[in-house]
Amino acid sequence: MSTKYIFVTGGVTSSLGKGIICASLGRLLVAQGLRVTIQKLDPYINVDPGTMNPYEHGEVYVTDDGAETDLDLGHYERFLDITTSQENNVTTGRIYYDVITKERQGAYLGKTVQVIPHITDEIQSHVLKLGQSGDYDVVLVEIGGTVGDIESLPYIEAVRQLRYNVGRANTLNIHLTLVPYLAAAGELKTKPTQHSVKTLSESGLQPDILVCRTEHHLDETIRRKVAQFCNVDLEDVIESRDARSIYEVPMLMQEEGLDQRVIEKLKLKTKEPNLDNWIGFVEAVCNPSGEINIALVGKYVEHHDSYKSITEAFIHAGAVNDCKVNINWVQSDHLTDENVAEELKDVSGVLVAPGFGGRGISGKLAAVKYARESKIPFFGICLGMQCAVIEYARNVCGWEDSNSTEFDENTEYPIIDIMHDQKNIENMGGTMRLGKYKCKVVEGTKARKAYGAELVDERHRHRYEVNNNLRYKLTENGMVLSGMNPERDLVEIVEVEDHPWFVGVQFHPELRSTVNNPQPLFVDFVKASLKHAKLQKKYTKLKKDNAVAGQS
Repeated sequence: MSTKYIFVTGGVTSSLGKGIICASLGRLLVAQGLRVTIQKLDPYINVDPGTMNPYEHGEVYVTDDGAETDLDLGHYERFLDITTSQENNVTTGRIYYDVITKERQGAYLGKTVQVIPHITDEIQSHVLKLGQSGDYDVVLVEIGGTVGDIESLPYIEAVRQLRYNVGRANTLNIHLTLVPYLAAAGELKTKPTQHSVKTLSESGLQPDILVCRTEHHLDETIRRKVAQFCNVDLEDVIESRDARSIYEVPMLMQEEGLDQRVIEKLKLKTKEPNLDNWIGFVEAVCNPSGEINIALVGKYVEHHDSYKSITEAFIHAGAVNDCKVNINWVQSDHLTDENVAEELKDVSGVLVAPGFGGRGISGKLAAVKYARESKIPFFGICLGMQCAVIEYARNVCGWEDSNSTEFDENTEYPIIDIMHDQKNIENMGGTMRLGKYKCKVVEGTKARKAYGAELVDERHRHRYEVNNNLRYKLTENGMVLSGMNPERDLVEIVEVEDHPWFVGVQFHPELRSTVNNPQPLFVDFVKASLKHAKLQKKYTKLKKDNAVAGQS
Protein backbone atom coordinates (compact mmCIF):
# COMPACT_ATOMS: atom_id res chain seq x y z
CA MET A 1 0.00 0.00 0.00
CA SER A 2 1.45 3.38 -1.02
CA THR A 3 1.67 6.10 1.62
CA LYS A 4 -1.44 8.23 1.95
CA TYR A 5 -1.34 11.94 2.79
CA ILE A 6 -4.03 13.75 4.74
CA PHE A 7 -3.81 17.55 4.77
CA VAL A 8 -5.63 19.43 7.53
CA THR A 9 -6.34 23.11 6.97
CA GLY A 10 -8.21 25.62 9.10
CA GLY A 11 -10.57 28.48 8.35
CA VAL A 12 -12.52 31.37 9.91
CA THR A 13 -10.31 31.72 12.99
CA SER A 14 -7.21 30.31 14.61
CA SER A 15 -7.21 28.13 17.76
CA LEU A 16 -10.01 25.88 16.54
CA GLY A 17 -7.98 22.81 17.45
CA LYS A 18 -6.39 21.49 14.25
CA GLY A 19 -3.68 19.83 16.33
CA ILE A 20 -6.18 17.94 18.47
CA ILE A 21 -8.22 16.88 15.43
CA CYS A 22 -5.04 15.61 13.74
CA ALA A 23 -3.95 13.77 16.88
CA SER A 24 -7.43 12.31 17.41
CA LEU A 25 -7.72 11.06 13.83
CA GLY A 26 -4.21 9.67 14.10
CA ARG A 27 -5.16 7.84 17.30
CA LEU A 28 -8.18 6.27 15.58
CA LEU A 29 -6.12 5.13 12.60
CA VAL A 30 -3.38 3.69 14.85
CA ALA A 31 -6.09 1.80 16.77
CA GLN A 32 -6.99 0.14 13.46
CA GLY A 33 -3.50 -1.14 12.78
CA LEU A 34 -2.09 1.64 10.61
CA ARG A 35 1.36 3.20 10.95
CA VAL A 36 0.78 6.93 11.30
CA THR A 37 2.83 10.08 11.83
CA ILE A 38 1.88 13.76 11.88
CA GLN A 39 3.75 16.75 10.50
CA LYS A 40 3.19 20.42 11.39
CA LEU A 41 3.85 23.09 8.75
CA ASP A 42 4.16 26.48 10.49
CA PRO A 43 3.94 29.69 8.41
CA TYR A 44 6.13 31.91 10.62
CA ILE A 45 9.61 32.95 9.43
CA ASN A 46 11.47 31.84 12.56
CA VAL A 47 13.63 28.84 11.68
CA ASP A 48 12.17 27.08 14.73
CA PRO A 49 10.35 28.13 17.95
CA GLY A 50 13.54 27.78 20.00
CA THR A 51 14.22 31.51 20.32
CA MET A 52 10.59 32.56 20.68
CA ASN A 53 9.16 33.96 23.91
CA PRO A 54 6.70 31.59 25.62
CA TYR A 55 4.14 34.41 25.56
CA GLU A 56 4.37 34.28 21.76
CA HIS A 57 4.15 30.58 21.15
CA GLY A 58 3.71 28.60 24.36
CA GLU A 59 6.22 25.95 25.29
CA VAL A 60 8.99 24.71 23.03
CA TYR A 61 8.61 20.98 22.58
CA VAL A 62 11.89 19.07 22.19
CA THR A 63 12.20 15.77 20.32
CA ASP A 64 14.64 12.92 20.87
CA ASP A 65 16.88 14.17 18.07
CA GLY A 66 17.11 17.64 19.60
CA ALA A 67 14.65 19.54 17.43
CA GLU A 68 12.96 22.55 19.06
CA THR A 69 9.41 22.37 17.77
CA ASP A 70 5.82 23.56 18.04
CA LEU A 71 3.87 22.39 21.09
CA ASP A 72 1.42 20.51 18.84
CA LEU A 73 4.09 17.83 18.42
CA GLY A 74 3.52 17.08 22.08
CA HIS A 75 -0.11 16.30 21.32
CA TYR A 76 0.97 14.07 18.44
CA GLU A 77 3.30 12.04 20.65
CA ARG A 78 0.91 11.86 23.60
CA PHE A 79 -2.02 10.68 21.46
CA LEU A 80 -0.22 8.37 19.05
CA ASP A 81 2.51 7.10 21.40
CA ILE A 82 5.11 7.80 18.72
CA THR A 83 8.47 9.55 18.60
CA THR A 84 8.62 12.61 16.36
CA SER A 85 11.73 14.24 14.89
CA GLN A 86 13.10 17.31 13.16
CA GLU A 87 11.07 16.44 10.05
CA ASN A 88 7.77 16.56 11.92
CA ASN A 89 7.89 20.35 12.29
CA VAL A 90 8.76 22.60 9.34
CA THR A 91 8.60 26.39 9.37
CA THR A 92 8.68 28.97 6.61
CA GLY A 93 11.98 30.17 8.04
CA ARG A 94 13.48 26.71 7.63
CA ILE A 95 12.12 26.40 4.08
CA TYR A 96 13.59 29.74 3.04
CA TYR A 97 16.86 28.96 4.85
CA ASP A 98 17.20 25.69 2.93
CA VAL A 99 16.35 27.32 -0.40
CA ILE A 100 18.78 30.21 0.11
CA THR A 101 21.51 27.79 1.18
CA LYS A 102 20.98 25.77 -2.01
CA GLU A 103 21.05 28.94 -4.09
CA ARG A 104 24.36 29.98 -2.54
CA GLN A 105 25.75 26.53 -3.33
CA GLY A 106 24.70 26.84 -6.97
CA ALA A 107 22.08 24.09 -6.79
CA TYR A 108 19.68 25.98 -9.07
CA LEU A 109 22.23 26.43 -11.88
CA GLY A 110 21.87 30.20 -12.00
CA LYS A 111 18.10 30.27 -12.39
CA THR A 112 15.96 32.97 -10.82
CA VAL A 113 14.85 31.60 -7.43
CA GLN A 114 11.12 32.14 -6.87
CA VAL A 115 8.30 31.16 -4.54
CA ILE A 116 7.01 28.96 -7.35
CA PRO A 117 8.55 26.52 -8.02
CA HIS A 118 11.46 26.64 -5.56
CA ILE A 119 9.70 27.38 -2.25
CA THR A 120 6.73 25.15 -3.03
CA ASP A 121 9.04 22.36 -4.21
CA GLU A 122 11.00 22.58 -0.95
CA ILE A 123 7.76 22.32 1.06
CA GLN A 124 6.75 19.24 -0.92
CA SER A 125 10.14 17.62 -0.40
CA HIS A 126 9.77 17.90 3.39
CA VAL A 127 6.29 16.36 3.26
CA LEU A 128 7.37 13.54 0.96
CA LYS A 129 10.47 12.77 3.02
CA LEU A 130 8.30 11.28 5.75
CA GLY A 131 6.12 9.36 3.31
CA GLN A 132 9.01 8.00 1.29
CA SER A 133 10.79 6.65 4.36
CA GLY A 134 8.64 3.52 4.16
CA ASP A 135 7.85 3.74 7.86
CA TYR A 136 4.27 5.01 7.57
CA ASP A 137 0.99 4.10 5.92
CA VAL A 138 -0.48 7.55 6.58
CA VAL A 139 1.16 10.96 6.96
CA LEU A 140 -1.12 13.57 8.49
CA VAL A 141 -0.03 17.12 7.66
CA GLU A 142 -1.35 20.02 9.72
CA ILE A 143 -0.99 23.43 8.06
CA GLY A 144 -0.72 26.16 10.66
CA GLY A 145 -2.57 29.44 10.46
CA THR A 146 -5.84 30.14 8.70
CA VAL A 147 -6.79 29.84 5.05
CA GLY A 148 -6.55 33.30 3.49
CA ASP A 149 -3.48 34.35 5.49
CA ILE A 150 -0.76 35.68 3.19
CA GLU A 151 1.92 33.58 4.89
CA SER A 152 -0.07 30.36 4.34
CA LEU A 153 -0.39 30.74 0.55
CA PRO A 154 2.84 28.88 -0.39
CA TYR A 155 1.74 25.92 1.72
CA ILE A 156 -1.71 25.78 0.15
CA GLU A 157 -0.16 25.94 -3.32
CA ALA A 158 2.37 23.23 -2.40
CA VAL A 159 -0.47 20.98 -1.23
CA ARG A 160 -2.41 21.66 -4.42
CA GLN A 161 0.56 20.59 -6.48
CA LEU A 162 1.40 17.62 -4.31
CA ARG A 163 -2.13 16.21 -4.61
CA TYR A 164 -1.55 15.86 -8.35
CA ASN A 165 2.07 14.74 -8.04
CA VAL A 166 1.30 11.73 -5.81
CA GLY A 167 -2.18 11.10 -7.22
CA ARG A 168 -5.52 12.32 -5.96
CA ALA A 169 -6.38 8.81 -4.77
CA ASN A 170 -3.48 9.03 -2.29
CA THR A 171 -4.42 12.36 -0.73
CA LEU A 172 -7.24 13.88 1.28
CA ASN A 173 -8.02 17.39 2.49
CA ILE A 174 -9.83 17.89 5.79
CA HIS A 175 -10.89 21.47 6.46
CA LEU A 176 -11.58 22.55 10.04
CA THR A 177 -13.93 25.48 10.29
CA LEU A 178 -16.33 27.24 12.64
CA VAL A 179 -20.13 27.28 12.77
CA PRO A 180 -20.80 30.04 15.32
CA TYR A 181 -23.96 30.48 17.35
CA LEU A 182 -25.44 33.99 17.46
CA ALA A 183 -27.30 34.28 20.74
CA ALA A 184 -29.20 37.39 19.65
CA ALA A 185 -30.61 35.54 16.65
CA GLY A 186 -30.77 32.17 18.39
CA GLU A 187 -29.21 30.55 15.31
CA LEU A 188 -26.17 28.69 14.11
CA LYS A 189 -24.58 30.50 11.17
CA THR A 190 -23.00 28.61 8.28
CA LYS A 191 -21.85 31.63 6.26
CA PRO A 192 -18.35 31.79 7.84
CA THR A 193 -17.80 28.16 6.83
CA GLN A 194 -19.05 28.84 3.31
CA HIS A 195 -16.67 31.80 2.93
CA SER A 196 -13.76 29.77 4.30
CA VAL A 197 -14.35 26.95 1.83
CA LYS A 198 -14.73 29.50 -0.97
CA THR A 199 -11.35 31.02 -0.06
CA LEU A 200 -9.74 27.59 -0.01
CA SER A 201 -11.32 26.70 -3.36
CA GLU A 202 -10.00 29.91 -4.93
CA SER A 203 -6.52 28.59 -4.13
CA GLY A 204 -7.25 25.36 -5.98
CA LEU A 205 -8.13 23.10 -3.03
CA GLN A 206 -11.55 21.58 -2.50
CA PRO A 207 -12.04 19.98 0.94
CA ASP A 208 -13.08 16.34 0.98
CA ILE A 209 -14.27 16.44 4.60
CA LEU A 210 -15.43 19.36 6.75
CA VAL A 211 -14.96 19.26 10.51
CA CYS A 212 -17.16 21.95 12.04
CA ARG A 213 -16.38 23.34 15.47
CA THR A 214 -19.57 24.37 17.19
CA GLU A 215 -20.99 25.01 20.64
CA HIS A 216 -24.35 23.52 19.67
CA HIS A 217 -25.50 20.37 17.94
CA LEU A 218 -25.60 20.51 14.15
CA ASP A 219 -28.97 19.12 13.12
CA GLU A 220 -29.56 17.60 9.70
CA THR A 221 -30.87 20.87 8.27
CA ILE A 222 -27.64 22.68 9.13
CA ARG A 223 -25.51 19.79 7.88
CA ARG A 224 -27.37 19.67 4.57
CA LYS A 225 -26.92 23.42 4.13
CA VAL A 226 -23.16 23.16 4.79
CA ALA A 227 -22.86 20.15 2.46
CA GLN A 228 -24.83 21.80 -0.35
CA PHE A 229 -22.99 25.12 -0.37
CA CYS A 230 -19.54 23.69 0.30
CA ASN A 231 -19.70 20.88 -2.27
CA VAL A 232 -19.21 17.93 0.08
CA ASP A 233 -21.35 14.89 0.81
CA LEU A 234 -23.70 15.07 3.78
CA GLU A 235 -21.81 12.32 5.64
CA ASP A 236 -18.61 14.34 5.20
CA VAL A 237 -19.87 17.13 7.44
CA ILE A 238 -18.46 16.24 10.85
CA GLU A 239 -19.57 17.90 14.07
CA SER A 240 -16.87 18.80 16.61
CA ARG A 241 -18.24 20.07 19.91
CA ASP A 242 -16.32 20.92 23.06
CA ALA A 243 -15.39 17.84 25.09
CA ARG A 244 -14.85 17.28 28.81
CA SER A 245 -11.23 16.53 28.00
CA ILE A 246 -9.16 16.71 24.82
CA TYR A 247 -8.60 12.98 25.28
CA GLU A 248 -12.32 12.40 24.69
CA VAL A 249 -12.11 13.89 21.18
CA PRO A 250 -11.00 10.63 19.45
CA MET A 251 -14.11 8.90 20.80
CA LEU A 252 -16.35 11.77 19.66
CA MET A 253 -14.75 11.75 16.21
CA GLN A 254 -15.29 7.99 16.03
CA GLU A 255 -18.97 8.51 16.86
CA GLU A 256 -19.16 11.05 14.04
CA GLY A 257 -17.55 8.56 11.67
CA LEU A 258 -14.54 10.70 10.76
CA ASP A 259 -12.13 7.76 10.71
CA GLN A 260 -14.44 5.62 8.58
CA ARG A 261 -14.91 8.37 6.00
CA VAL A 262 -11.14 8.74 5.77
CA ILE A 263 -10.64 4.98 5.45
CA GLU A 264 -13.29 4.70 2.73
CA LYS A 265 -12.01 7.65 0.70
CA LEU A 266 -8.37 6.55 0.84
CA LYS A 267 -9.23 2.84 0.51
CA LEU A 268 -7.11 1.97 3.54
CA LYS A 269 -6.81 -1.63 4.70
CA THR A 270 -7.52 -1.72 8.42
CA LYS A 271 -8.45 -4.09 11.19
CA GLU A 272 -11.13 -3.87 13.89
CA PRO A 273 -10.43 -0.80 16.06
CA ASN A 274 -9.35 -1.34 19.65
CA LEU A 275 -9.80 1.67 21.90
CA ASP A 276 -10.34 -0.19 25.18
CA ASN A 277 -7.25 1.22 26.91
CA TRP A 278 -8.00 4.71 25.65
CA ILE A 279 -11.60 4.57 26.86
CA GLY A 280 -10.41 3.36 30.25
CA PHE A 281 -7.99 6.27 30.47
CA VAL A 282 -10.69 8.82 29.56
CA GLU A 283 -12.99 7.32 32.18
CA ALA A 284 -10.24 7.68 34.78
CA VAL A 285 -9.63 11.30 33.74
CA CYS A 286 -13.29 12.31 33.70
CA ASN A 287 -14.46 10.39 36.77
CA PRO A 288 -11.67 10.33 39.39
CA SER A 289 -12.36 9.37 42.99
CA GLY A 290 -10.83 12.53 44.40
CA GLU A 291 -8.74 15.60 43.78
CA ILE A 292 -5.64 17.31 45.11
CA ASN A 293 -4.03 20.71 44.62
CA ILE A 294 -0.46 21.06 43.38
CA ALA A 295 1.27 24.42 42.96
CA LEU A 296 3.07 25.15 39.72
CA VAL A 297 5.49 27.98 40.43
CA GLY A 298 6.74 29.81 37.34
CA LYS A 299 7.03 33.20 35.68
CA TYR A 300 4.75 32.50 32.72
CA VAL A 301 1.79 31.12 34.65
CA GLU A 302 -0.71 33.56 33.13
CA HIS A 303 -0.04 31.82 29.81
CA HIS A 304 -0.75 28.16 30.55
CA ASP A 305 0.49 26.92 27.17
CA SER A 306 4.00 27.78 28.38
CA TYR A 307 3.79 24.63 30.52
CA LYS A 308 1.54 22.52 28.29
CA SER A 309 3.46 19.25 28.58
CA ILE A 310 3.62 19.60 32.37
CA THR A 311 -0.14 20.04 32.67
CA GLU A 312 -0.73 17.04 30.40
CA ALA A 313 1.76 14.92 32.38
CA PHE A 314 -0.26 15.74 35.50
CA ILE A 315 -3.41 14.50 33.76
CA HIS A 316 -1.68 11.21 32.90
CA ALA A 317 -0.27 10.81 36.41
CA GLY A 318 -3.61 11.73 37.98
CA ALA A 319 -5.38 9.02 36.01
CA VAL A 320 -2.89 6.42 37.28
CA ASN A 321 -3.50 7.58 40.86
CA ASP A 322 -7.30 7.87 40.45
CA CYS A 323 -7.35 11.55 41.30
CA LYS A 324 -7.75 14.88 39.57
CA VAL A 325 -4.73 17.16 39.86
CA ASN A 326 -5.82 20.77 40.24
CA ILE A 327 -2.97 23.10 39.36
CA ASN A 328 -2.62 26.22 41.48
CA TRP A 329 -0.82 28.67 39.21
CA VAL A 330 1.63 30.66 41.32
CA GLN A 331 3.44 33.66 39.81
CA SER A 332 7.03 33.41 41.03
CA ASP A 333 7.53 37.19 40.71
CA HIS A 334 5.06 37.75 43.54
CA LEU A 335 6.37 35.05 45.89
CA THR A 336 8.56 35.98 48.89
CA ASP A 337 9.80 34.35 52.08
CA GLU A 338 7.17 36.40 53.90
CA ASN A 339 4.10 35.35 51.88
CA VAL A 340 5.08 31.89 50.63
CA ALA A 341 3.36 30.03 53.49
CA GLU A 342 0.09 31.83 52.79
CA GLU A 343 0.35 31.40 49.01
CA LEU A 344 1.05 27.66 49.24
CA LYS A 345 -1.09 26.77 52.24
CA ASP A 346 -3.72 24.85 50.26
CA VAL A 347 -1.41 22.67 48.17
CA SER A 348 -0.17 19.14 48.69
CA GLY A 349 2.78 19.35 46.31
CA VAL A 350 5.01 22.01 44.77
CA LEU A 351 6.49 21.96 41.26
CA VAL A 352 8.99 24.66 40.36
CA ALA A 353 8.89 25.03 36.61
CA PRO A 354 11.63 25.37 33.99
CA GLY A 355 12.53 28.66 32.36
CA PHE A 356 15.33 31.08 31.55
CA GLY A 357 16.58 34.36 33.02
CA GLY A 358 16.67 35.91 36.47
CA ARG A 359 13.12 37.22 36.71
CA GLY A 360 11.15 35.48 39.45
CA ILE A 361 14.13 33.49 40.79
CA SER A 362 13.79 34.77 44.36
CA GLY A 363 10.19 33.56 44.38
CA LYS A 364 11.21 30.13 43.11
CA LEU A 365 13.88 29.90 45.81
CA ALA A 366 11.26 30.81 48.43
CA ALA A 367 8.99 28.03 47.15
CA VAL A 368 11.84 25.49 47.24
CA LYS A 369 12.80 26.43 50.80
CA TYR A 370 9.19 26.28 51.99
CA ALA A 371 8.61 22.85 50.42
CA ARG A 372 11.89 21.49 51.80
CA GLU A 373 11.40 22.75 55.35
CA SER A 374 7.67 21.99 55.48
CA LYS A 375 8.16 18.44 54.13
CA ILE A 376 5.78 19.06 51.23
CA PRO A 377 6.46 16.88 48.15
CA PHE A 378 8.64 18.89 45.76
CA PHE A 379 9.49 18.47 42.09
CA GLY A 380 11.99 20.76 40.34
CA ILE A 381 12.39 20.63 36.57
CA CYS A 382 15.46 22.06 34.77
CA LEU A 383 15.72 25.59 36.20
CA GLY A 384 13.51 24.34 39.04
CA MET A 385 16.16 21.74 39.87
CA GLN A 386 18.89 24.40 39.69
CA CYS A 387 16.92 26.56 42.11
CA ALA A 388 16.70 23.59 44.48
CA VAL A 389 20.49 23.22 44.36
CA ILE A 390 21.06 26.96 44.91
CA GLU A 391 18.65 27.03 47.86
CA TYR A 392 20.30 23.99 49.41
CA ALA A 393 23.79 25.44 48.98
CA ARG A 394 22.70 28.68 50.62
CA ASN A 395 20.57 27.45 53.50
CA VAL A 396 22.00 24.00 54.28
CA CYS A 397 25.61 24.11 53.08
CA GLY A 398 26.24 27.63 54.41
CA TRP A 399 27.27 29.19 51.11
CA GLU A 400 24.96 32.19 51.46
CA ASP A 401 26.23 33.86 48.29
CA SER A 402 25.98 30.78 46.07
CA ASN A 403 24.18 31.32 42.78
CA SER A 404 24.05 30.45 39.11
CA THR A 405 26.35 32.31 36.76
CA GLU A 406 23.26 32.83 34.63
CA PHE A 407 22.10 35.35 37.25
CA ASP A 408 25.41 36.47 38.78
CA GLU A 409 28.62 35.99 36.80
CA ASN A 410 30.72 37.08 39.78
CA THR A 411 29.17 34.87 42.45
CA GLU A 412 31.70 33.50 44.94
CA TYR A 413 30.13 30.06 44.81
CA PRO A 414 28.86 29.30 41.26
CA ILE A 415 27.07 26.10 42.28
CA ILE A 416 25.31 26.27 38.88
CA ASP A 417 27.56 27.18 35.96
CA ILE A 418 27.38 27.31 32.18
CA MET A 419 28.49 24.11 30.52
CA HIS A 420 32.01 24.23 29.12
CA ASP A 421 30.92 23.59 25.53
CA GLN A 422 28.35 26.40 25.75
CA LYS A 423 30.75 29.19 26.75
CA ASN A 424 31.80 30.34 23.27
CA ILE A 425 28.48 29.92 21.51
CA GLU A 426 27.11 33.11 19.94
CA ASN A 427 24.08 31.94 17.94
CA MET A 428 21.14 31.20 20.23
CA GLY A 429 18.96 29.02 17.99
CA GLY A 430 19.39 25.25 18.29
CA THR A 431 22.67 25.45 20.22
CA MET A 432 21.70 24.34 23.73
CA ARG A 433 22.16 20.83 25.07
CA LEU A 434 19.13 19.45 23.27
CA GLY A 435 17.44 16.09 22.87
CA LYS A 436 17.77 12.64 24.37
CA TYR A 437 20.59 11.72 26.75
CA LYS A 438 21.08 8.79 29.09
CA CYS A 439 20.80 8.99 32.86
CA LYS A 440 22.11 6.34 35.24
CA VAL A 441 19.86 6.20 38.30
CA VAL A 442 21.34 5.28 41.67
CA GLU A 443 19.89 2.26 43.43
CA GLY A 444 17.97 2.91 46.66
CA THR A 445 16.80 6.38 45.64
CA LYS A 446 13.30 7.69 45.05
CA ALA A 447 14.10 8.19 41.38
CA ARG A 448 15.20 4.56 41.04
CA LYS A 449 12.04 3.38 42.76
CA ALA A 450 9.92 5.49 40.40
CA TYR A 451 11.68 4.38 37.22
CA GLY A 452 12.27 0.78 38.22
CA ALA A 453 15.34 0.83 35.98
CA GLU A 454 19.01 1.76 36.22
CA LEU A 455 19.43 3.41 32.81
CA VAL A 456 16.81 5.77 31.36
CA ASP A 457 16.58 8.22 28.46
CA GLU A 458 15.28 11.76 28.97
CA ARG A 459 15.14 14.92 26.88
CA HIS A 460 17.12 18.06 27.66
CA ARG A 461 17.07 21.77 26.86
CA HIS A 462 19.56 23.83 28.85
CA ARG A 463 22.95 25.58 28.92
CA TYR A 464 23.69 25.47 32.66
CA GLU A 465 24.51 22.52 34.93
CA VAL A 466 25.47 21.70 38.50
CA ASN A 467 29.11 22.74 38.88
CA ASN A 468 31.12 19.52 39.19
CA ASN A 469 33.93 21.40 40.95
CA LEU A 470 31.62 22.41 43.80
CA ARG A 471 29.14 19.55 44.01
CA TYR A 472 31.15 17.92 46.83
CA LYS A 473 29.64 20.50 49.20
CA LEU A 474 26.16 19.31 48.38
CA THR A 475 26.88 15.64 49.08
CA GLU A 476 28.79 16.50 52.26
CA ASN A 477 25.62 18.11 53.56
CA GLY A 478 23.20 15.34 52.65
CA MET A 479 22.01 16.04 49.13
CA VAL A 480 21.86 12.88 47.05
CA LEU A 481 23.02 12.96 43.45
CA SER A 482 20.67 10.19 42.39
CA GLY A 483 21.05 10.40 38.62
CA MET A 484 24.16 11.00 36.50
CA ASN A 485 24.91 11.17 32.81
CA PRO A 486 27.34 8.26 32.35
CA GLU A 487 29.21 9.75 29.39
CA ARG A 488 30.04 13.17 30.84
CA ASP A 489 29.52 12.72 34.59
CA LEU A 490 26.88 15.45 34.68
CA VAL A 491 24.34 15.68 37.49
CA GLU A 492 20.89 14.77 36.18
CA ILE A 493 18.83 14.13 39.35
CA VAL A 494 19.15 15.39 42.93
CA GLU A 495 17.23 14.36 46.03
CA VAL A 496 17.09 15.48 49.66
CA GLU A 497 17.34 12.96 52.46
CA ASP A 498 14.89 13.00 55.36
CA HIS A 499 12.09 14.31 53.16
CA PRO A 500 8.93 12.51 51.96
CA TRP A 501 9.60 13.35 48.28
CA PHE A 502 12.07 15.99 47.14
CA VAL A 503 13.40 15.46 43.62
CA GLY A 504 14.97 17.83 41.09
CA VAL A 505 15.84 16.87 37.51
CA GLN A 506 17.97 18.70 34.96
CA PHE A 507 16.02 17.20 32.06
CA HIS A 508 12.38 17.63 31.00
CA PRO A 509 10.48 14.47 32.00
CA GLU A 510 7.17 16.00 30.93
CA LEU A 511 8.21 15.63 27.30
CA ARG A 512 8.17 11.82 27.57
CA SER A 513 4.74 11.39 29.14
CA THR A 514 2.02 9.81 26.98
CA VAL A 515 -1.40 8.33 27.59
CA ASN A 516 -0.11 4.77 27.35
CA ASN A 517 3.17 5.50 29.17
CA PRO A 518 2.75 8.13 31.90
CA GLN A 519 6.10 9.54 33.01
CA PRO A 520 7.24 7.63 36.15
CA LEU A 521 8.49 10.65 38.13
CA PHE A 522 5.20 12.49 37.63
CA VAL A 523 3.27 9.38 38.68
CA ASP A 524 5.37 9.01 41.83
CA PHE A 525 5.22 12.75 42.62
CA VAL A 526 1.42 12.75 42.39
CA LYS A 527 1.34 9.59 44.52
CA ALA A 528 3.47 11.31 47.19
CA SER A 529 1.34 14.47 47.01
CA LEU A 530 -1.80 12.36 47.37
CA LYS A 531 -0.37 10.71 50.48
CA HIS A 532 0.56 14.11 51.88
CA ALA A 533 -2.94 15.45 51.14
CA LYS A 534 -4.57 12.59 53.02
CA LEU A 535 -2.27 13.10 56.00
CA GLN A 536 -3.06 16.81 55.99
CA LYS A 537 -6.72 16.12 55.18
CA LYS A 538 -6.53 18.18 52.00
CA TYR A 539 -7.74 15.32 49.82
CA THR A 540 -11.24 15.89 48.48
CA LYS A 541 -13.47 13.03 47.40
CA LEU A 542 -15.57 13.58 44.30
CA LYS A 543 -19.16 12.48 43.84
CA LYS A 544 -19.73 10.15 40.91
CA ASP A 545 -22.09 11.32 38.17
CA ASN A 546 -23.80 7.96 37.78
CA ALA A 547 -26.19 8.31 40.73
CA VAL A 548 -29.81 7.48 39.97
CA ALA A 549 -31.70 10.59 38.87
CA GLY A 550 -33.60 12.15 41.72
CA GLN A 551 -31.77 10.10 44.34
CA SER A 552 -29.85 12.13 46.91
